[in-house]
Amino acid sequence: MGPCVSTSIGNIKYFLFLIIVVCEASDNAKRLYDDLLRRSGYNKLIRPVGNNSDRLVVRLGIRLSQLIDIDEKNQIMTTNVWLRQEWIDVNLRWNPAEYEGMKEILVPSQQLWTPDVVLYNNADGNYEVTLMTKATLHSDGRVVWEPPAIYKSSCTINVEFFPFDEQQCLLKFGSWTYDGDQVDLTHICARTNEPNVTIKNGIDLREFYPSVEWDILEVSAVKTIREYPCCKERYPDITFNVTMRRKTLFHTVNLIIPCVAISCLTVLVFYLPSDSGEKITLCISILLSLTVFFLLLAEIIPPTSTVVPLIGKYLLFTMILVTLSIIVTVIVLNVHFRSPATHSMSPWVRRVFLDILPRLLFMRRPHEKQEEPLSPRKFIVRTCNGLELRNVVDDLSPRPVVGQRYEDTLLPRQRLGNNLDDLLPLDYVEDANGAVVTRRPYSKDIMDAIESVTFIAEHLKREDQDTSLPRI
Repeated sequence: MGPCVSTSIGNIKYFLFLIIVVCEASDNAKRLYDDLLRRSGYNKLIRPVGNNSDRLVVRLGIRLSQLIDIDEKNQIMTTNVWLRQEWIDVNLRWNPAEYEGMKEILVPSQQLWTPDVVLYNNADGNYEVTLMTKATLHSDGRVVWEPPAIYKSSCTINVEFFPFDEQQCLLKFGSWTYDGDQVDLTHICARTNEPNVTIKNGIDLREFYPSVEWDILEVSAVKTIREYPCCKERYPDITFNVTMRRKTLFHTVNLIIPCVAISCLTVLVFYLPSDSGEKITLCISILLSLTVFFLLLAEIIPPTSTVVPLIGKYLLFTMILVTLSIIVTVIVLNVHFRSPATHSMSPWVRRVFLDILPRLLFMRRPHEKQEEPLSPRKFIVRTCNGLELRNVVDDLSPRPVVGQRYEDTLLPRQRLGNNLDDLLPLDYVEDANGAVVTRRPYSKDIMDAIESVTFIAEHLKREDQDTSLPRI
């Protein structure tokens, strides 16, 4: 029991000591707060300088927490930042020895004078910070205030090389009320207060949450001084430049590859056989697909007339190519389904496609089959089996008769030409005097039927020659 009681008493003494220390520290903080803001008559509406002609220097810096969105169509960049501001308030100095060594204290920013630093290129009208956090007061009068803010800033989007593009967006901060002689701005990392000096690492990225669409390439800051025609005062501002590069994986998979694949199908239209009947259907389907992608691209990029993105030019060129392929396909189908029965070949077509183009394309025309002409030693005779082509032999030749002319002794093939009438069979008979005479064995109707059958046979023969492809 003795040791346990001693341990309990020791713990109680330790907790009492902590309570006394905390109470004393809280008492010192309360006393310091009352001395600085209540008993001293501190006025948060007056610029905290010793003399009204003195210049108050505000050191400004931002810490980028997240790149929320880049709206290409509305040209707005949304960011989540911490706006760090430091300045010297001569009315908030104290001796740490008088307050048990307290060198800093946290005070609500609503009770202090704060610089009216706003985002000049704001896009939604909300110029203030999101949350009025507490400020840290140091014994030497230095005030540090770092409130969070979500800014929507105007950003000029250049979509010429979309989706392989790089963008530069600006965050321009400055005092809304005070000129440069009253409140001067300088970057928190600047070694000098001279304007137009670029700071490479102008934005703190130590707590930056990586974006899924953009890569941060460069963050720089520069101080500029503007002079307006209306006033003689100078107005300083600090411009933060954020250079970003788009991550192309999403757009490559969902936009670039489908467009290229659909464009390649245009070439296959000419490889498709004309007899399949799907050439026009394939062309129209490709044209509709490209139109859908063109409308999708118009929804993504901003509606600007200053520059046309390269992918838009590519889609436009591909649509023109597909349109021309449709026109060419219609012409090809029209020529393909022509036949000698419906159309006749123009002389210029024969000249261009049969004489000129084969030479340019190093093509050789197939040799036409030569029909064997009728031998002069052959003739047509009428037999019981019909018309037959027989060789001329001496014993079949008609014997000359005394008093007969030489022309009368010739065969029909020898005596006549190659006309249709010349090929008709003739009967050779002898009259009472022994002379050879001829007579037509067929009537007029049979002769007309023979002419019709001959015409049909010649037409079918020419049609077979047009449709057949001879092997070379």
